[in-house]
Amino acid sequence: MVTCALTHSPASVGVAGGLTATVCGYPISIFFIVVNEFCERFSYYGMRAVLVLYFKYFLRWDDDFATTIYHTFVALCYLTPILGAIVADSWLGKFKTIVYLSIVYAVGQVILAVSAIHDITDANKDGTPDNMSFHIALSMVGLILIALGTGGIKPCVAAFGGDQFQDHQEKQRSTFFSIFYLSINAGSLLSTVITPILRGQECGIHTKQKCYPLAFGVPAALMVVALIVFIVGSRMYNKTAPQGNIMVKVCKCIGFAVKNRFKHRAPQYPKRDHWMDWAEEKYDKLLIAQVKMVLKVLFLYIPLPMFWALFDQQVFTTFLTRTLYGLLVIQPDQMQTVNPILILILVPIVDSVLYPLISKCKLNFTPLRRMTVGMFLAALAFVAAALVQIQIDKTLPTFPSSTVGQAKFINMLNNPLPIKAGSNGFTLNAFKANEDYLTFDKPFELQLGVRDTYHTTIQNGTRNTIVIIQNGPHLEPKFSDITAKPEQGANAMRFLNGFASALNVTVGNQDFGLIVTNNMSDYVAVPQGEPKTICSDCQKLGFGSSFTIIIPSTFAFGPNCDSSIQSVVDIRPNTIHMAWMIPQYFLITAGEVVFSVTGLEFSYSQAPSNMKSVLQAGWLLTVAVGNIIVLIVAEAATLSDQWAEYILFASLLVLVCIIFAVMAYFYTYIDPTKVEAQFAQNKPEEKKRKSLEMACKDSFKHDKEDRRSSDSSSDEEEAKQTKI
Repeated sequence: MVTCALTHSPASVGVAGGLTATVCGYPISIFFIVVNEFCERFSYYGMRAVLVLYFKYFLRWDDDFATTIYHTFVALCYLTPILGAIVADSWLGKFKTIVYLSIVYAVGQVILAVSAIHDITDANKDGTPDNMSFHIALSMVGLILIALGTGGIKPCVAAFGGDQFQDHQEKQRSTFFSIFYLSINAGSLLSTVITPILRGQECGIHTKQKCYPLAFGVPAALMVVALIVFIVGSRMYNKTAPQGNIMVKVCKCIGFAVKNRFKHRAPQYPKRDHWMDWAEEKYDKLLIAQVKMVLKVLFLYIPLPMFWALFDQQVFTTFLTRTLYGLLVIQPDQMQTVNPILILILVPIVDSVLYPLISKCKLNFTPLRRMTVGMFLAALAFVAAALVQIQIDKTLPTFPSSTVGQAKFINMLNNPLPIKAGSNGFTLNAFKANEDYLTFDKPFELQLGVRDTYHTTIQNGTRNTIVIIQNGPHLEPKFSDITAKPEQGANAMRFLNGFASALNVTVGNQDFGLIVTNNMSDYVAVPQGEPKTICSDCQKLGFGSSFTIIIPSTFAFGPNCDSSIQSVVDIRPNTIHMAWMIPQYFLITAGEVVFSVTGLEFSYSQAPSNMKSVLQAGWLLTVAVGNIIVLIVAEAATLSDQWAEYILFASLLVLVCIIFAVMAYFYTYIDPTKVEAQFAQNKPEEKKRKSLEMACKDSFKHDKEDRRSSDSSSDEEEAKQTKI
């Protein structure tokens, strides 16, 4: 049984000079920081969970443009940490930076929520905004403020939490970063479950639409809560004062070292241990040592953006994929919950079981080795994704390319009919269709029976249904079929009326309208299940299918009216169970836990005291560069097969993993606190040495001047005697 006591630690002194209370060896202040991070991550991931769908279905953007704007926004969120780190370490300090930028963040969330209210510009009350430009502009302003706020506080919160611990609390600090990462994913989990549900509600003043204002409004409220919680703990924090414009000093120091090295590139000048040592003529040795620490870590970060690029690519690709079937109906924006759920399970297991077990086996599992293993696990996730994609591709229909067209034939006659379409010959029974679409790359002759022949043209890139009725084939206009799987797991259904009179058809609460004789309704999206028609139970529907329901001329109303109704499968339903996605999620999440948590701790532990936020920002910058890489890859991608793209990504990640492993092998771990303490001890001796050097220089100067004055006096005397 573990007993926790509330104590005051004399070593933990806050900014006001008071004592900081601890619980179980942890400062109470970190609990405010963890709760703040939970609320802020709920706000961010809740907003992000529905953002792509908001772009597609509210702002009416296509998939490619929505993807581009989404990744641009994410990249901006991870670029602004540099700005936040500079402000925190150089000017305002971490506490004030977090407070001020949290206000900006909350305002951005509120503006985004307001931009999603369709009634603001819906003058004709038809449910569609009349001034879409207004909503787009408001959304962009909100997203820019959110990117500035969330990015600005990202490096500060983690570093501010690390500042609450003393030098002797290294173990507690390490555990804090795991708890900190748990709070991130707990907030992410709840938000990605709740906000899609809120989005699914219908709200509005004049017309009811998907409730994006509520889906964005709740995260905005949580951001306000995060700000309040953080301010409440103000008196308990250990607030490290900013130490001047450190980034400017660092840049000037690096610039001077490069310039000085270039000046002294001739072979007569002696070499120095490190190229930064060429700054010693102008800058303090402590600053040079701190810059060396930062540059060593930043050099290690060079391969890391590829991990984040591929990690985000897999998550986003999965996010937009079709809904697979299973016992539970999970929407695409809810599939993201698998990742935080697994993180909440794996972080305690890895931290409390796996790492201690490896340690007992006398294996030196250093932070950089952990990160290498994390990359390798992520590569395996892409291999698993490729294997699943190969199985999915086997079940997908072959849609027409831009150079061919496809056609299917339905016989609405009450007798079998032999048909020859081009070189394809077959016989259709009454009220039946051929099983698969036929592909044509040029016009063809359509022969019905033995006498009737029709010249037929199929437009390239389209699928069509040709209905054969009593007076010949229904050629113009042809009935156009869909050329892609229905989105969000819905089923596309339409009715062909061969009855002698017009019929009004409904399925569940979906109205197909009045369908005249020998005509076809439009496709209507029907959800999974067993929908009911006005006649009887319709067939059971799965996910992502397309059907044409034939009402024949022999149809009769009554208790058995459904016996004559025929169904034609245009696109078969999904048959790959969604559980097959769990292995790739498990591998990518395990890789993230080993890689990301370790990276956070490593960035803090290897950073100088005055550049903690800067190095955290450098770590987050790798995520930003990763998203930029995604944008470039998405534009330059030429692989037609998704599984081949996954294999390419896995190969790239293995290559990056090998490069990083080699770089990590030559890295030497340091303790910045000890290095800085050593320089602090040497500083008085250095000053004494410099003062002695100055005194010697002054003494030498005076002696020289005395000698010169003595020489000049003797010269004058000699001149006088010569004159005499």
